[in-house]
Order: sequence, then C-alpha cells, then structure tokens
Amino acid sequence: MEISAPSVSLSVQAMKPLDGLHFLKAPFVIKTLAFVSISIAFFYIGNRWSVPGSGGYQRIIFFSPTSASASARQVSFSPNLGKSFNLSAVISHGPEQSIAPSLNVGATVSAATALTAAPPPPQIAWVGIVNENGTMSDDFDVEEYDSQLVDDWKYNESEIDTTAPKEGDGGEDQISIKSYQLCSESMKEYIPCLDNVEAVKNLNSTRKGEQFERHCPAKDKGLDCLVPPPRGYRRPIPWPKSRDEVWFNNVPHTRLVEDKGGQNWIYQENDKFKFPGGGTQFIHGADQYLDQIEKMVPDITFGRHIRVVLDVGCGVASFGAYLMSRNVITMSIAPKDVHENQIQFALERGVPAMVAAFATRRLLYPSQAFDMIHCSRCKINWTSEDGILLLEVNRLLRAGGYFAWAAQPVYKHEPSLEEQWEEMFNLTTRLCWELVKKEGYIAIWKKPLNNTCYLGKEASSKPRLCEPDDDPDNVWYTDLKACITWLPENGYGVNITEWPARLQNPPGRLQTIQIDAVISRNELFRAESKYWNDIIASYANGWKQMELRNVLDMKAGFGGFAAALAEQKFDFWVLNVVPVSGPNTLPVIYDRGLIGVMHDWCEPFDTYPRTYDLLHAAGLFSVEKKRCNMSTILLEMDRILRPGGHVYIRDSITVMDKLQEISNAMGWNVQLHDTYEGPHASYRILICEKRLLQIPEIKS
Repeated sequence: MEISAPSVSLSVQAMKPLDGLHFLKAPFVIKTLAFVSISIAFFYIGNRWSVPGSGGYQRIIFFSPTSASASARQVSFSPNLGKSFNLSAVISHGPEQSIAPSLNVGATVSAATALTAAPPPPQIAWVGIVNENGTMSDDFDVEEYDSQLVDDWKYNESEIDTTAPKEGDGGEDQISIKSYQLCSESMKEYIPCLDNVEAVKNLNSTRKGEQFERHCPAKDKGLDCLVPPPRGYRRPIPWPKSRDEVWFNNVPHTRLVEDKGGQNWIYQENDKFKFPGGGTQFIHGADQYLDQIEKMVPDITFGRHIRVVLDVGCGVASFGAYLMSRNVITMSIAPKDVHENQIQFALERGVPAMVAAFATRRLLYPSQAFDMIHCSRCKINWTSEDGILLLEVNRLLRAGGYFAWAAQPVYKHEPSLEEQWEEMFNLTTRLCWELVKKEGYIAIWKKPLNNTCYLGKEASSKPRLCEPDDDPDNVWYTDLKACITWLPENGYGVNITEWPARLQNPPGRLQTIQIDAVISRNELFRAESKYWNDIIASYANGWKQMELRNVLDMKAGFGGFAAALAEQKFDFWVLNVVPVSGPNTLPVIYDRGLIGVMHDWCEPFDTYPRTYDLLHAAGLFSVEKKRCNMSTILLEMDRILRPGGHVYIRDSITVMDKLQEISNAMGWNVQLHDTYEGPHASYRILICEKRLLQIPEIKS
C-alpha cells in the first residue's frame, strides 16, 4: 500500500463581517473548522507513525523530522513510493514489531530533508551453502571435520513431548521434539525396507527373489532414531580420487575382497580399499572393455548417442565408474545379497548406484529410459518364466537401444551352456531384437525403432503384446508383466537428439506428462531450466570448492536442478527423485540424458546410510505433510546424508518452524534464509549441515 501526502493550498477570499453568533453559524466557517480539524488529526497520525521507536509501523512519512527549522519544513515523499507490500505479512505482526523493508527510492532528497539513517541490522551468523542474501559465498571449510560439527551422542536420550496430535493436516505440530536418540550400533548400515527380517520370514515364497524386494516396516515401527556411523568413520575421499580408493573404516567389510580379489575387483591396502578397475569379464580393466564394445558396434558412441546406461549386477560399479570419463552416466544396480556391500562400495566411490533386483516387480525407472543395458555375469536367468525378466529389460530399453550381454553361454561350448545360448537367441528373436555382433565373450543386440515387427507377429505367438491400456511408466509396486511393451506411434522416446544437445531440448514425451498447464509444456520446461540455471550460477564459486559428489534432488520436476549443474560443469552426479504424490516426469528426465527414480517419501529410500553429500528439496514438505509426518522424511534424510553433508530446503514459510525444530533435534547445524525475492516472500530457504556423531565407547 502506498500513501503520499498531497500538497494543499488554501485561498481565502474576503468576506463580509457577520454580527454576533451568526458568524459561528455560517456554513462556510463550519466547513472550514471541520477541514482544519481533520487535517490536524491526519498530521498527528502521520507524524506518529513516522517516528522510529514510537511503537507504530514505519510506513508513512509526511514531513522530514530533520529539517533545519520549523519554517523550513517541506513536503517529502514516502520512502515506500513505488513499492508494493504483502499486507498479510503486515497484519500478521503485532504493533510492537517494526517491519522495515529494504528501501530504494528514486527521488533526490536535499540534505535538509534527508531521512535519519537507521542503525545497521545485526550481523547474521551463517554456515553451510549460502549467505544472508541467498547467494553463494567462497568461504568454506573443506578440510577435516570442524570440532563444532562433532557431537558426543548418547543412546536412549530421546526427549519428545508426545502430546496426542489431532488427526489430519497439522497434527504433527502438536508434538514438541527436543532431541533424538542414537540408534543401536548394529543399525549402522540399516536399510529399513530391505532389512525387514520379520516381513521376509512371512513371505509365501522366495523362489523368484522376493526377499530382495521392498518390504517396509509398518508406520508405527518406522525409524525414530539417528543411524550411527561406523567407528573410525572419516570424511570420504573426494572425486576423482575416490574412483580408485576409499577409506576402509567407512565400509569395513572384507567379504568382496575374499570372494573377488582374484578378479581384479577390489583389494585392501593398509587403511584403504583399492579398486584396480577390473571385473569378472574384464579383468584387464574397464577401459579396454569399453573400447572393445565401441569397436564391435561403431554406432555405439559413448557420450553422444549412448548417454544413459543401466548396469545390471554391477559389482563395485567399475563399469559405470569408467564410463563417467566418457560423458556417460550409468545407473548401477545390484540386490542386497551375499555380496551385500557392493552397492555401498559403489556409492562410497562416488558412482551412481541403487539397491535393486530383477524379481517380481517392475524396477522404479520409466519405459525407454536407457540407451544401453549391460549385464556382465549378472547371474540372472533371462529366459525363465517365459522371459519375463528380459521383457522388463525390453520395457526399460530405449527404442534403437542396445543390450550387451557378457556371459559364459556367449563363448563357451559346453552342452548346457550352448542350450542356454539357443534359448536366449530364440527369445530375443521373438522380441524382434537384432543380434548386431557376437565377438569373444560379448553379444550385443539392438531393439527395434518401431512396432512394425511386433505387428507382423502371429496373434498366438509368445510373448504377446501388452494390452493397449497398460501404462509402461506405472512402476510403483507394479508387478512384472510377461508381455512386449508397445512403442509410441508418434516416435516419442526415439526422436531425441544426441548429448549434450538433448539436455536443454524439450523432448517429445514432455507432451504426455499429465499436468494442469495453462501455458505450453515447452514453456514450462524452459522456465524451470532458466530458473535453476540462474540460481545455480550464484552458487558456482562456492559449490565447486566444496567436496560434493553424490547429490539427491528429492522433488525433481523436469530435472532442471540437475540440468543446471550439468550445464555449468559441476563434477557432481544427481539422482532425480519423482515423488508418487505428483506427476510422473521421469520419462522427460531420462530423455534429457539424466537419471532418476520413482519414490514415495512417506517410506524409506532404497540406499545405504551415508550415501549423499547434498540433499535438495524444493517444495517437497508443503506437499508431503498432508500425507505423512515431516519428521519421518527428515529422519530418513539424516540416515542417507553423509556426516558433513548439506541439506538445501526451499519451501513455504508455513512449514519452516517445524522443519527447524526437527532439524535441531537431530543435531543438524541450521540456518534460515530469505529467498532472493526478499523477506516478504512466502518461501524461505533452510540450509542445514549434518554433524558427525561420536559413538560412545562401550565400557567393559
């Protein structure tokens, strides 16, 4: 609201004298007195509201309080001329508070009429990523842990006032949280939905690998403590050095060394694990193996035509680690089986990886996600159950994409292995895959570009085509289907450009996303990209000096945050999470040359503790608080965040108080900042840093 004082000029003309009391009854005099009274009243109000410390809102200035003399008083301008204000923010403050927005008045004010300079605001203490202006600072500690970020924590010290919350939205606000206890040391590698022993015992069958799938605890048995690190945990070795070595104490397990040491996977040297870059089928190194694949099929140009790869049964993810230098991002997956720490090693190295299994449900990635899918001795029987697992590969593989299989049936001539090869060849032929090359111990197939081959199949042939109403991108707790996924008739998923141009080009599948859009989806796509490019540009100097590598975007949208990091050459990788509570934008994310996964943040995430250096959540909590407690999500964030890692939350001011309370209870270092829109914006930025919790010594 803007109020300015009008300049008033009165001209009084000569009047005839009036006798006695008739003068006071004259209409003109009555009107004049009334006007003067009102003017005096407004002068008093304006002057009172303009005086600092008067207890009113500092909003209106009619006259300069610093004029040289009373006779020198002049009409002045409101300092808020040309500015707009959020009246709801003004009304919400009591009269005892003073709300002073930043002023920028485009008017020349003489020295005699200049406003008295307000005292400077108190210095704002801050840590972490951005400063008080919401911009990045170059001043960061990237060495060993600050002593202030190392806390002595105790078991069974939880302090929670459990006043019964009301049902529905906002019930969590009734609970006051003071601190969380430390979980048992046996839970230092706890993955809630994959370590649910009770649920696995109650399974009817584990014949198809059901024990490796998600079985989450009941809501009343969810995580309510802080998962501790292993003893001797250290800040991870930074990338790219981490590709070749990690600290032993961060993943203190030697089972893989014992089982795979002779295959050039991994070995222990003093206080480190070393990764020479080999694998079961490429013991001479991943680089030589990748060169061989490119020579076998010249159209496989890593970093151009081939950008996004899935590595099945990845081991310690050396295949994906060495593809990084070729501008290829690889999702490395393996189940939590007898070699349960292989994914943990991959993540500690700084390589994208997830715990996942080909069993009875669809993997949590969209159709036509990967330009290539690779399986090197992944120990999966692709032809069993009518080829249902290879049909899942077919769903995930982009039209025109490649499937590379390195396994004994490809090159050995034992009768049983030759029979397995024959079954594999027949199944891939019925899938209309073309065997492009078979050389040495590698066979490479290519998926068709369209449905022509499928339409030429006999109706009785198997595998059959999926029903027309089957949604190939519906993946959350969706069972596998023994059918061939249709390819879009309009070419969506095929007609993408090469990397890096595909990063900023709106893909065709953008038009299939079910969102309420008044403007063009292409415009929304470009607007999101520009928004995050502008924000990330302000962080560039600071973030590039920090030891960040593994990044999780918890509400990714079209992947604009990750695209901005890639565009500005950050040496990070980002896993884009698309919550089930919103539109499924995963096809767009993969078409851009990025990786992502579907997830429900009211449930735990399928990764090991201490996985990510940075968790980014924009607009997540104001949506998910209607579905589950914010403390559920924040405790899960603490589990998967590395000590010394950062959290960046941009959300509505309505959730910030609760987020700060819970974050403090978890021992995070917390700072609240305004967005670049200023203090009257409806959003705030919460920057958090996780402390390293010291496990108490066990007394003998």
